[in-house]
Order: sequence, then C-alpha cells, then structure tokens
Amino acid sequence: MEPFEENNFSENEKTESHTAANRWFVIALIVLLGVAGIAMSYGVHERNQVQQLTAQAATANNAMSQLQAQVNTLTARLNDMTAAQAQAASAAATPPATSPATSEASATPTTETTEAPAVTAPAVAPAPKPAPKKRTTAKRHAPVDKRYTQLQAQLDAQQRQLKETQDEVAKNRADLEGSISSTRDELNGSIAKTHDELVALEKRGERSYFEFDLSKSKEFQRVGPMTLSLRKTDTKHKSYDLAMIVDDNELSKKKVNLYEPIWIHTENGSQPVQVVVNHIDKNIVHGYVSAPKYKQSELAALSSSANAAAASGSSQPAAQPQQ
Repeated sequence: MEPFEENNFSENEKTESHTAANRWFVIALIVLLGVAGIAMSYGVHERNQVQQLTAQAATANNAMSQLQAQVNTLTARLNDMTAAQAQAASAAATPPATSPATSEASATPTTETTEAPAVTAPAVAPAPKPAPKKRTTAKRHAPVDKRYTQLQAQLDAQQRQLKETQDEVAKNRADLEGSISSTRDELNGSIAKTHDELVALEKRGERSYFEFDLSKSKEFQRVGPMTLSLRKTDTKHKSYDLAMIVDDNELSKKKVNLYEPIWIHTENGSQPVQVVVNHIDKNIVHGYVSAPKYKQSELAALSSSANAAAASGSSQPAAQPQQ
C-alpha cells in the first residue's frame, strides 16, 4: 500500500506542476495579446485621424478650386464690362454728326459777304443741339455703372471667401503635417546611433537616458527602470533576442534589428519606455534605455506646488497695506 500511495503522490505533484506551468504560460500569452491589441488599436486610431485630416484637406482644395474658377469668370465679365464702358466713353467723346451743317454755315459768310449780317443770325441757332445728346448718353450709361459696381462687389466677396478658404486649407495642412510628424515621432522616436547623439538627446531635458552593455546570459541586469537579459546575437543580420521583466511579467523580443526601438508601456508610467541597441557584437550588445523625466505623480506634485506658490505670491501684496 505504501509504494502505491507514494506513486499517486508523485503523480499529483507532476500534475500540479504541469498545471502551474500552463497557467503561467496562459497569463504571459494574455499579457502579450493585450499589449499587441493596445498597439494595434493605437495605430488604427492614428491612421483614421490622418485619413480624416487628408479628406478635409481634399475637400477644402476642391472648394478653393471652385472659388478660383468663379473668380476667373467674374474677372472676365468685369474686363468685358470695362472694355464696353471704355468704348462708350470714346464714342461719346467723338464730335457729333452735324459737322457738315456747321461747315456749310461757316462757308456761306465767305462767299456772300454782303449778306453776312442776315445769315449769321439763323446760323447761330442750332448750336445748343449737342446738349440733349449728352444727357441721353448719361442716362444710357447709368445702368452700366450700376452693373459694374454690383460685379465689383460680387468679385470682392468672392475674393474674401477665397482668402478664407485658402487660410482654412493652410490650417488643415499644418494640422495634418503636425499630426503626421507627431505620430511618426511617437512610433519611431529619436534614435541615437552614437554616444554623442545620445548626449545631444539628453541635453534636451525631455527624457532620462541609461546606457548599458549586455552580455549573453540567462541572468537579468537592471538598467534604469528596466530589467534586461540578452539571450542571442546575430552579427551577420544585425539582430538580437532580448528578455525583459515588465510589471513582474517576463517578456521576450526576438530578432530585433539594430537601431529598432522597443516601446514598453508600464502600469505606472504615463509615457512608454524605449529600449534601443546601437551596436551588436558577438555575444554582447551596447545600447540605452530612454524613460520619461518625471512620473505622473511627480508631475501632479509639481503642478500643485506651482499653484500653491502662485496663490501665496498673489496674496502677499494684499497683506502689505495692513502692516
């Protein structure tokens, strides 16, 4: 009976250990799937935003082209009206058609000098006839001037609308370029390929940087906020395998290329942590870890202290008159 009980006990231990290993494997798989789902949803969100901004820019460009065509049409009509008005003004400036009569009247005094006093009196009478013609021409030009002013006002309105559309297109383009650049920076980040470039990034004061040299080993090494372990290097293809411990969970990245950033989102971090390897040698790599300068709690504490200092500074001048 005792050997039988010992065999059952050993089999139960094996079953429990196998169940625990499967449980940890399932937990690690769920964590990996969750991280992949978050990254995929973030990428889809950024892609949709870029597509929306691109559609808005295309719509604004179409509206601007239509307004430009309307402005060109109005400009052509305005030029035609101006040419017609210029022709009418030149026609009004030409001498009237009664010039032969005046020539005959001027010729009669030279031929018959004896009858000059009797002929000059009726010859002067038709002189004021051109005045009514000027009045009629002025009445004819009045509608033309009114249409001209209407076209000019319409053209000014179209130009203002075109200017507003151009400003809107420029703003949408700037927003689109800013969104694309910010998305590119968030997905790729600024990569330092040398130590000098890493020093230049550190001088910006935006993030903290921790350089490391990892040798191939199953042991983990603490680098800044990360715990890393190099498992494999491939100098021919410039790639490596890396194991990490994130929030008490062990994660692995295989066949990571040189200069390829690894973004890690932690539970307590508002921004991701970046791991970059910029040199691969046989069984050893060199790189750095980039982490946010301040944690979310530290930023909140700094904000509250700044508000308290501002409030105390504003209350001091009010207390001086009482002293």
